[in-house]
Amino acid sequence: MELPAVERDVNDFAVPTLEDLEASVGDLDGKRILVRCDFNVPLRDGEIADDLRIKAAAPTISWLQKRGAQVVLCTHLGRPDGKPEKRFSVEILRSRIDVVIPGAEIIENVRFDPGETANSPEFVRYLVEGAGGTAFDGYVNDAFGVSHRSHASVVGPPTMLPSAAGRLLEKEVEVLGSMRSAPRRPFLAVLGGAKVSDKIGVIESLLGVVDRLVIGGGMCFTFLKALGNNVGDSLCEDDQLDACKQLIDSGAPILLPADITALSPEGEIRQMGQSMPEGWKGLDIGPGSAAEFGDAILEAKTVFWNGPMGLFEDSRFAAGTRAIGQALADSRAFTVVGGGDSAAAVAEFGLSPYMDHVSTGGGASLEFLELGDLPGLAALRN
Repeated sequence: MELPAVERDVNDFAVPTLEDLEASVGDLDGKRILVRCDFNVPLRDGEIADDLRIKAAAPTISWLQKRGAQVVLCTHLGRPDGKPEKRFSVEILRSRIDVVIPGAEIIENVRFDPGETANSPEFVRYLVEGAGGTAFDGYVNDAFGVSHRSHASVVGPPTMLPSAAGRLLEKEVEVLGSMRSAPRRPFLAVLGGAKVSDKIGVIESLLGVVDRLVIGGGMCFTFLKALGNNVGDSLCEDDQLDACKQLIDSGAPILLPADITALSPEGEIRQMGQSMPEGWKGLDIGPGSAAEFGDAILEAKTVFWNGPMGLFEDSRFAAGTRAIGQALADSRAFTVVGGGDSAAAVAEFGLSPYMDHVSTGGGASLEFLELGDLPGLAALRN
């Protein structure tokens, strides 16, 4: 399901809430409620490395349980190819769920069935009829991170059951909806990550909303090459050069790195300007750019950040990403981190508590800002 980009008032983003579900279903005591969660947690050696996503679902499930509802959870884990894989079984999650959310049942990984990603009506019917048990009385979507997917467990149940957003999803919609329709200005967006092609749509959309757009990460090299610079062996999408040049020539308020931290084929690390010799690879923004980007953040009143400034997993190329995170932490602006690697970075640097909102969905937050809606949200309203 592809949604057109739309202009919307902040109130248009509203989704039905848990209170709406209670009004629709009636007394929840004894009712069976299916809750779509996003428990796609990071795993290390078959163990949960970070249970934040499980903890994030607790407020919704607790609210339902306090009203006597029988809560049954469903989620995906990893990327099984439509068939069972032991390493992605929800059994890995069960002991932690029992501690964080006692009393909740959980259905096996929905992506073990090819009908999930295919949005099969048969698989939707299997879910709402109780996944082999007793049929459900209502459905709650609390999985913002997959609400940009037209998958069976996301868009199917609302066509057959009274449905609502969980607390986590409701908060995401409230924050990102306000940011898209009525941000405090100046509004600055900081985009990084690897590929321009992944974000060209959101770049064009954000340029209609933001006062300034900062671009770093691997995607900046396509822009720098479009300006006529030699980017050596840096990541660059030549098929996107024309699109980048058109954006630059349009006079759009885009701020690009003025210097780069680069690596030679022999392993030498050096600070360079916007051009670099053949064989060298840009892997982070330079200190001058980090300072300039930080100044832009401190001047803003709303900041959205999605995508690291470099290969932050390697400490040699983490300075740019760390500087952006620290600038957001020091800022008096309303700061939103758009999930994905950016959320991982602020967590690694110990900066998450200083952000106003850390989204649980990287791709979902970008698509929401670009399109103004997501299939999972539209399904709840419809």
